[in-house]
Amino acid sequence: MWKKAGNFILEILFPQFCFNCGIEGTYLCEDCKSILEITGFHQKYSAPNLKDLYFALSYNNSLSKKLIRRFKYEPFVKELAKPLSSLIIAHFQLMDNKPDFSGYSLVPIPLEKRKMKWRGFNQAEEIGKELAEFLKIPLVSDCLIKTRETISQVELPEDARKENVKGTFSVKNRISGKKILLVDDVYTTGATMTECARVLRESGAKEIIGIAIARG
Repeated sequence: MWKKAGNFILEILFPQFCFNCGIEGTYLCEDCKSILEITGFHQKYSAPNLKDLYFALSYNNSLSKKLIRRFKYEPFVKELAKPLSSLIIAHFQLMDNKPDFSGYSLVPIPLEKRKMKWRGFNQAEEIGKELAEFLKIPLVSDCLIKTRETISQVELPEDARKENVKGTFSVKNRISGKKILLVDDVYTTGATMTECARVLRESGAKEIIGIAIARG
């Protein structure tokens, strides 16, 4: 009751407007969501230590890029986690052969401490929370940790990204024999996700599948 009342007050004081058309009530209205071209098609994908990869849309779409950037960069809009996660959920629902993730655990790509303090939240973890609720599987937020700061991947050419993240992640909790859905916001070259997958596999993870909102 109190939570609903608090949300109602927040909506009055800080109304949401669609980032595309400006209509009040949500950061992504249903009409604008429909133009994002969420794919219902899944093509098997594999990369080092990744069994497969699921993503909802292309990062080259100008609206998807705008939404994700507002989620990740100042001024941060943490509340975009729900509409962005709904894109991945829509992707699963549109598929003819819907994936069965029972028995999996969701693990978000971690942030280093400085970036976590700057942003105030881990965008991959916020997406993971929404997906965990939909898929009814556990979210293990403290499984992976980032042990040192790195240069932003956006600032680096493709061939330098692997070296930038190499050796920067470690496994904190026991994951031997577990099946894992590794969650991030965007999959571009795959350097970050495959490095995390490598560390998880070396720590005994049985199987790792990647999930992202968009693929670059």
